[in-house]
Amino acid sequence: MVNVAVIGAGFMGRTHVTAYKAMPNAKVTAVCDLNEKQGKDLAEFAGCDWYNDGESMLNTVDIDVVDICLPTFLHEQYVLLAAGHKKHVICEKPVTLSLESLDRMIAATKEAGVQFAVGQVVRFWPEYVRAKEMVEAGELGTIKYARASRLSEHPAWSEWYRRAENSGGGLFDLHLHDIDYLCYLFGKVKQVYAVGRKNSVGCWNHVATSLTFENGMEATAEGILEIPSGFPFTTELNVVGDKKAYCYHMGAGANLENIAAASRSTTVYGDGKAETLAIDPYDAYQKELEDFIGHIEAGTPITVITPADVRHVLSVIVAIRESLETQKTVTVS
Repeated sequence: MVNVAVIGAGFMGRTHVTAYKAMPNAKVTAVCDLNEKQGKDLAEFAGCDWYNDGESMLNTVDIDVVDICLPTFLHEQYVLLAAGHKKHVICEKPVTLSLESLDRMIAATKEAGVQFAVGQVVRFWPEYVRAKEMVEAGELGTIKYARASRLSEHPAWSEWYRRAENSGGGLFDLHLHDIDYLCYLFGKVKQVYAVGRKNSVGCWNHVATSLTFENGMEATAEGILEIPSGFPFTTELNVVGDKKAYCYHMGAGANLENIAAASRSTTVYGDGKAETLAIDPYDAYQKELEDFIGHIEAGTPITVITPADVRHVLSVIVAIRESLETQKTVTVS
């Protein structure tokens, strides 16, 4: 049994606790949040104690893993705290807003000899998993082009989210998902060119990016975080080969809170026909955590998304920001 402490009792913290409750090899042994009501409510749901201080929690409770579901600007502080106590760490995305900050986290967890994973969950999302399987099996033929899109109203979770210095805006928090998945599909990015619009408080919340990969593949990604009110949270993936094309569309509620009621469709086009695929809409967050906990239990390294993968994706996001600001093609370092 892997004992987990969840730090952050908001929407994502509850999502993670719900997943752990369904797993036979994980147990939430502590919840930490400064908000007493929110923290106690989640702790009661998890069946554990609430703490308002991470240090005292780590000194008191039997913990193997620290699961960080805090606002982005607090991630580094708590990753370093967990590493200092030699606890394995899984941290929600975006992990941080700078490569320097990420490098400190990677160095600290490596020095502590603990596993470090980041919850870039689209790599576990069922329809995106199927697309990767079909690409790797050659079912679509030679891939010619791919496009990923993510469109949303601005979340109303909290004021911190609206500040670029705290959340990174749509570029880091929303667009990152599709950039991450395209890297998972095609490997390292060589260069990017992006167009978009920054809002009045400095967030790049309208972004369209063209990516050229080291292997010669090209793809585009679109992320908009300021769709007018009433528009459903929408994601799309189109992967076009010379034999077949894979097309996925999801329309949810205002955000992911109502994911169970979302409309989801996956169609493969080719040979003069359209085939609708039946894909199990399992909980991707639970799959992500099952994978992580499984590696902790077995003592084996994380494979689906490594710290090196996370760093490359963040370097691509940083390059996209530079392209947006300079209106030039930028080479990814």
